[in-house]
Amino acid sequence: MSWCLVGLGSNVGDRAGAIALALEELGRRPQIAVVRQSRLIETVPVGGPPGQSLFLNAAALLQTSLEPLAILSVLQEVEAKLGRQRAVRWGSRTIDLDLLLYDQLVLSTPSLTLPHPRMAWRRFVLEPASEIAGAMIHPVIGWSIARLWQHVRTARDYVAICGPIAVGQTSLSQRLASTAGACWLVDPGPSVAFAAALVQPSSLIENAELESLARRGRLLAADASVWREPVPFWVSDFWLDQSLAHFRAWLPQQRWQTLKTRWEEATRGVVRPKLVVAIDVSMAALRDCLAASGSVSACSTGEALERFLAAWEWCLGREEVGPVLHLSDPVSDLALEEVLAAVDAMRSP
Repeated sequence: MSWCLVGLGSNVGDRAGAIALALEELGRRPQIAVVRQSRLIETVPVGGPPGQSLFLNAAALLQTSLEPLAILSVLQEVEAKLGRQRAVRWGSRTIDLDLLLYDQLVLSTPSLTLPHPRMAWRRFVLEPASEIAGAMIHPVIGWSIARLWQHVRTARDYVAICGPIAVGQTSLSQRLASTAGACWLVDPGPSVAFAAALVQPSSLIENAELESLARRGRLLAADASVWREPVPFWVSDFWLDQSLAHFRAWLPQQRWQTLKTRWEEATRGVVRPKLVVAIDVSMAALRDCLAASGSVSACSTGEALERFLAAWEWCLGREEVGPVLHLSDPVSDLALEEVLAAVDAMRSP
């Protein structure tokens, strides 16, 4: 038998009745046992068309002998039976049943992604889920549900948008700040040595990155005046941890521990992001971006880019990072919509 965590929501008609009926329907299946269910919480809609009614949300812990795609099929059958319509993304619904976790399984198929790709920053998911399954571990982030809920409740509403040079993080962060009235934090020490480091790493590159890291750290210091701005949230076009990826990719292994210590010193006492938004690019796409920006020749960077992207992936995957929203097309309206919805979902009502 496997453990499943399911999120439930409704904002049409008898909301509490719909959630109760959904749990009743699940419990009737011989392969499913509803072990625990949370209380109901009322939440504001996130994303989707304006003017929607408030939601009731809950979570349920199930035990099942069904495989992941089979339990997904059951959830969709129950939704259909209770009148769920899927006409508009993030629109009003009589019932919504999301498969959040299935044991410690990590899965990506056209029809199902596990863990649920947005659960780690959604207050309306984490609050009821922590009530009944706080000890369950998010298998990608490595944090418990209780820790994720604590992070979303207590961390400052700061979003760091990051990616390799010239891939659109500055444009996306500016659009986000302009659309939502956020405080825009622009990189005070951009990695101007990035292109040179791809070709010829050196101590000059190391010193330039350390200087950039120090300037970023001063901007994000917990006692900096920027955090007293009366804004809904803060957004930066950089991430302090990006220096770790640069050091790991560019410099000899014997320098790693020394530079990691320098990074720890520079980032002590800074505000850490509640959410990291990472722009994912392939090696070919990054090479094209660099060539288009005039930063580096497109013909001589294959091995260096491969090394850098491996370091970037390692950096994002560290347990201390916390929730990460991955985007592949930062210039699209859909990307802006996705980040705006994530910000709304993690902020206090």
